[in-house]
Amino acid sequence: MTHERTGSYVKALAELAVRFGANVQPGQIVDLSSEPGKEPVARAVAEEAYRAGAKFVDLRVFDPYVKRARAQYADPETLHFVPPWYGQRTLALGECRAARIMLTGPVAPRIMEDVDPGLAAKDMLPSTPESLLVVNQRTTNWTIVPCPTADWAMLVHPDLEPSQAAARLWDDVAHVCRLDEPDPPRSWRTRLDRLSDIAKRLDGLKLDSLRYSGPGTDLTIGLLHSSRWLSGQMHTIDGIAHCPNIPTEEIFTTPDPERVDGVVRSTKPLFTSSRLVTGLTVRFEGGRAVAIDAERGGETLRGLSQRDAGAARLGEVSLVDRESRIAAMQMVFYNTLIDENAASHIALGSAIEEAVGEEDSDRVNRSEIHIDFMIGSDDVEVAGMTRDGREVPLLRGGDWQI
Repeated sequence: MTHERTGSYVKALAELAVRFGANVQPGQIVDLSSEPGKEPVARAVAEEAYRAGAKFVDLRVFDPYVKRARAQYADPETLHFVPPWYGQRTLALGECRAARIMLTGPVAPRIMEDVDPGLAAKDMLPSTPESLLVVNQRTTNWTIVPCPTADWAMLVHPDLEPSQAAARLWDDVAHVCRLDEPDPPRSWRTRLDRLSDIAKRLDGLKLDSLRYSGPGTDLTIGLLHSSRWLSGQMHTIDGIAHCPNIPTEEIFTTPDPERVDGVVRSTKPLFTSSRLVTGLTVRFEGGRAVAIDAERGGETLRGLSQRDAGAARLGEVSLVDRESRIAAMQMVFYNTLIDENAASHIALGSAIEEAVGEEDSDRVNRSEIHIDFMIGSDDVEVAGMTRDGREVPLLRGGDWQI
């Protein structure tokens, strides 16, 4: 029975990723990014993409064990190197107006624990700067979906037997992705309509800044004059609707990278560069992260924040209420795609340019990185300061106040 249920989840996830998430169009090339251990889902996605009329499905498999070998044995001075055809390929996907589907979720979550964190921060693969460029150019319809693996299951459910942990994680992922609904796309459209309505209300407030206050947190984030709030559904420059993240429970915008001040404490662990970061505290002055401390894994994030001029500034600010299915589960998935949709978060690095008007496009933050970390909880209140000087409560106890 468990095998049959998992098989139905695989099929449903593939259909959701292709038909709703990326919204693959007839005749499109589909770029499919995967890792070892995700073969059943990758194959199901490829099959569904061809059923949707894809011209060609190009599967890329990135092996974290090879990444670990590079960090251990390659000349440290070469770890920044990325073969030029990697970026050229990504840009070509945009030129071809391709669809892109990425399977996320750790396949070897502890693989980098014994690697020098400074070395781990130098190699950003499989991410490339061109990926962020294509996102901001809106030339591809794309989505990222979680794909359970055996090691990820044991990380999330360490007290269960491996087979039980795997089955439980699939149940968890099915719930947060709404695969347990009779019509998952319809359920997502209802949720996205609700989030879009909140985004419109936030735009109507004409906010100048946000203020976060709670245990260990007293942070003010300025917004650009043309900052606008978006929800999880986006459109390509050719008008193709797609949902970049499944699951998605956030409202987000692009902040002023020069107006961030105060201190913020993370409320959930962060998993980045195959390393776990816990107990994170970041202090900002004049927009820059001037101090990054953590109980564990802080060296990796400090290294990433020094990668370029924009890596220590914010590119995204996101608000999440407790209506989120993920928040209601009160668990940690150790996967940013899911965990960031359980709590309000901010991101160091590259901005989402669609969230500002053309007049502010030159002011948004730009970087090779985009790293989200969670700062929201029921104990963290969020207020907005309007351009005419009024303070408006936004989130209190995890509930919207607008």
